[in-house]
Amino acid sequence: MRLAELEVYNQIIIQCHDNPDPDTIAAGYALYKYFESKGKEVRLVYGGNLLITKPNIVMFIEALRIPIEYIEELKVEGLLITVDCQYGAGNVRHLGAEHVAIIDHHVQEVPAIKLQEIRNYLASSATVVWDMLCEAGYDVNEHPDVSMALYYGLFTDSSSFIEISHPLDKDMRDSLKYDKQLLRRLRNAVLTLRELEIAGMALIRHSYNDAHKYVMVKAQECDPNILGLISDFALQVDSVNVCIVYNEANEGIKFSVRSCVKEVMANELAAYLAGDLGNGGGHVERAAGFISKSKFNELYGHLNYDEYFLRKLTAYYQSFEVVDAGKMQIDLSKLRHYKKIPIPIGFVRLSEVLPEGEPIIIRSLESDIERIVKASDILIIDREGSISLMNEERFGTNYKILEEPFDVKIEYFPRIRKQNTGKVLYLESYTKKCIMKGDNTIYARPLEKAVKVFTVYSPDKYKYGHVGDYLAISETDTNDVYIIEQEIFKKTYTEI
Repeated sequence: MRLAELEVYNQIIIQCHDNPDPDTIAAGYALYKYFESKGKEVRLVYGGNLLITKPNIVMFIEALRIPIEYIEELKVEGLLITVDCQYGAGNVRHLGAEHVAIIDHHVQEVPAIKLQEIRNYLASSATVVWDMLCEAGYDVNEHPDVSMALYYGLFTDSSSFIEISHPLDKDMRDSLKYDKQLLRRLRNAVLTLRELEIAGMALIRHSYNDAHKYVMVKAQECDPNILGLISDFALQVDSVNVCIVYNEANEGIKFSVRSCVKEVMANELAAYLAGDLGNGGGHVERAAGFISKSKFNELYGHLNYDEYFLRKLTAYYQSFEVVDAGKMQIDLSKLRHYKKIPIPIGFVRLSEVLPEGEPIIIRSLESDIERIVKASDILIIDREGSISLMNEERFGTNYKILEEPFDVKIEYFPRIRKQNTGKVLYLESYTKKCIMKGDNTIYARPLEKAVKVFTVYSPDKYKYGHVGDYLAISETDTNDVYIIEQEIFKKTYTEI
């Protein structure tokens, strides 16, 4: 859905979810300002049983003069847009409306409608709206109040940016201008005395697993940042390696994950705990997630939340093995012999688009690479959008350049952000095509159990292999052990 599709309506009501948080307010306010600039009659409203009283949210609204209204009833004429929530869901007051649009970043909870933009892979609805505004040609940074609002919306809904993993979230974070002084004031206005009491009580009532050294803590309903505060505190205990803190909100369960051991990446554990019920992600040591209450009740209604998390944690620790390349021998007789099918991929000579010595961030769907540009740098982009770097000598030895454009459609085509200026360099027009020379042969087998592989190139951060993915070993270097995803393997390798 594009914002232009909504401009046919002159009267627009933008509705936040009940008991609104900064993300729903920020996303709603950005839409309010956009449609106001188009000459529309716009209102920003919320309902429910509670008025906004949290100090940081009150300060946020007052500082940016956000015209949000509390309503008990409202006759909608024109278009109703529910933002950060879904029309008909339990966390938003029902308003009768003939024309409805949904903009959200949570799991689909209601039957799909014609006008909806739901991206549950993003950390905030603010990001969804920001991307839609960019697509519509609306320069957010020309409107400091809107820019600050969207920045704070993502900041709060991602636990101070801990939970972000998708490149669009990172792009918005890096591109928006914001008021540093206001952000500092808002950050220091989150915790109330009541929430201080909640944190203390939660830590008293905990469950500890001695075998795997994890602690699980249930807290009363509170700001998501409080969950992170409790997690950080609990992880400082000498016998705790992993911590999960959760609470129940109106729309579902929010949880925080912390890890201080390399065998458990917090972002991967958060995604595992959420499963198909919601979403989870973040960073290696700190992550967070959300589970939809309706999805939970549908599939696990016979369990309480403690039982669900304990069962998932038990299953998690039983679900994988660890392979530390270079420190263990793998029996090659149990693996089969494969060679790689030559498939064209993309490459960019960084020295042709950037000066040597330029500090950059290369961003892809999977990861960011920070780099000081070298004259010999070659960026490789595969057909899935994954990236890697190699030098000119290795590239010339292993790849043949093809005189064809690299016109593959990728969900998020890699791009470069200049660290000194913040300017973004889109790489589509600079990417050329190449193909591997000769045969690339490996030993491999499909995984019957999940595996965490610490490669010789990344000994402190594992690559997770799911059941059905392939454990691969280079024929020329048996210490070079890695994971190839199942679908990619089937497309790119053939048995010898």
